[in-house]
Amino acid sequence: MQRILNTVISAEEDVVVCRQRARAIAKLLGFVAQDQTRIATAVSELARNVIEYASSGRVEFAIEGETVPQLLIITIRDSGPGIANLADVLSGQYKSPNGMGLGIVGARRLMDQFSINSDAGKGTTIVLKKLLPREAGLVTAARLGDLVAKLQTPQHGATLDEVHLQNRELLATLDELKARQEELVRLTQELEDTNRGVVALYAELDEKADHLRRADEMKTRFLSNMSHEFRTPLSSIRAIAKLLIERIDGDLNSEQEKQVNFILKNAEALSELVNDLLDLAKIEAGKIELHPAPFSLSELFSALRGMLRPLLVTPSIKLEFDPVPHDLVMTSDEGKVSQILRNFISNALKFTERGEVRVSAALSACQTMIALSVKDTGMGIAPEHQQLIFEEFTQVPNPAQKKFKGTGLGLPLCRQLAAHLGGSIHLESTLGVGSTFTVTLPVTLPSHGAPVVLPSQDDAALPGTGVPILLIEDQQETVQLYKKYLDGSPYVPMVARSTQEADELWRKVEPKAIVLDIMLNRVESWQWLARVKADSARSHIPILVATDIDDKGKGLALGADAYFIKPLLRRELLEGLRRCVSKASLFEIKDQDGLGGNMPISNKIH
Repeated sequence: MQRILNTVISAEEDVVVCRQRARAIAKLLGFVAQDQTRIATAVSELARNVIEYASSGRVEFAIEGETVPQLLIITIRDSGPGIANLADVLSGQYKSPNGMGLGIVGARRLMDQFSINSDAGKGTTIVLKKLLPREAGLVTAARLGDLVAKLQTPQHGATLDEVHLQNRELLATLDELKARQEELVRLTQELEDTNRGVVALYAELDEKADHLRRADEMKTRFLSNMSHEFRTPLSSIRAIAKLLIERIDGDLNSEQEKQVNFILKNAEALSELVNDLLDLAKIEAGKIELHPAPFSLSELFSALRGMLRPLLVTPSIKLEFDPVPHDLVMTSDEGKVSQILRNFISNALKFTERGEVRVSAALSACQTMIALSVKDTGMGIAPEHQQLIFEEFTQVPNPAQKKFKGTGLGLPLCRQLAAHLGGSIHLESTLGVGSTFTVTLPVTLPSHGAPVVLPSQDDAALPGTGVPILLIEDQQETVQLYKKYLDGSPYVPMVARSTQEADELWRKVEPKAIVLDIMLNRVESWQWLARVKADSARSHIPILVATDIDDKGKGLALGADAYFIKPLLRRELLEGLRRCVSKASLFEIKDQDGLGGNMPISNKIH
């Protein structure tokens, strides 16, 4: 510690001298004007306390430290009676008629560090510390000598000048406070204007959302009604065309037969479009009916083989069905399963010029899910088009489109049918090599046979010695699927059907990772994701989003650690958990792939 100056306090005018000395030292050490005022005010308040309660004392100024930033140390000592109620004074609870304690509390607020030692009958010692500004540089012994030399000018009787200076400082402070108050008023007004604009925008968005909802309902009703209205004339056209081709009312020449065949072919294509539109309208309206019943998968393959073999127009293409066990029975809606496979196979035959189209089935290791795959050696689909083909009325441009006309409704319909059957569709495709469409379905439809019950927040599986994973998912079949995926792994699932249940479970056990569906009971969970990631106590928990909503940018921007488009399959779930959990808590998880070799093992992860 390098001493600068000592000043004795024994009379009222010494308080002014102490204030002047403190300001001068602060200025020479490079403090800004505001800090100079703070230091001078703190010293003068404590010096005044010395005169009032102890009659005499002293103030010592020193520099502490040998590297930047150094500390200005100010020590005020007296040999008075001490402070009896020091704890109450420091807490601001002590009330005194003459204002005792206000100077101490005020000085403590003005300085960076403050310490006080006061014993009854032994006096009081107060130490104030203030960090020197870095731009002031290092105060060396030589510099300190120059500083002390500048302070040798005596300071006596400048009370009036000091009062004037304090008044100027007070006026400057009041002006600054007024400017800040005006700025605060302006900002408050801007915030109120912004809030009004946000409220108006929300009202407009609600109105537009209601308009879109009503328009969507009208579209669904229109599709449903018009599809029914179209079916009757189309059936008549097809019946009459068949009568003409069968020559019931007389013979046809070759040109007439060709024209009638054109009519029949286009009527059948239009009828197919109407049927797809009607199915989509039923699904969107929530009126689709499922009729689950046990059926043999081998018999379904046999029926499809006979039904679709006439579509083989060239001998260069083979339609092959891999054998499946005769005792492999599914309990689902056979018509809907057949419709999905027929669409896959017909598309494969259309866009394959040579090679084969192979249909296969593979049962998962947990025996609850089955993957039905249609693999072709056709032209393949580019990565940028693989999501587009599942959008309604969207077709990927390619040379085969000129030969085979389509509606662009088949694959979107298949995806929605698979979802209603408790499953999902997965595509793997390489340009010039071929494509594999796979529908993964439960062996037993969840709504049929033994019911699948989601645990409530009270009986949800709480982890024992495993790694707790919080599954936030409202679909029963998806929860069952995730549980099967986690069987035999180090992870123990906790299930919540809403973000509210998730918060309640979290209070019981902190998960090591979260698997979150964005759409929960028709309510989006974006806000919950953002809230968790903004919470310093919970933001370290990794969140894997697995959803049907394709909005990767938004999910990652809100803090998601991984983003999957459903269906999320076993290997990518385990790989995602291993990557995120090991990054967060250094767990090392061993990957165990329990799906059959023909099951799709990866999905597109963003």
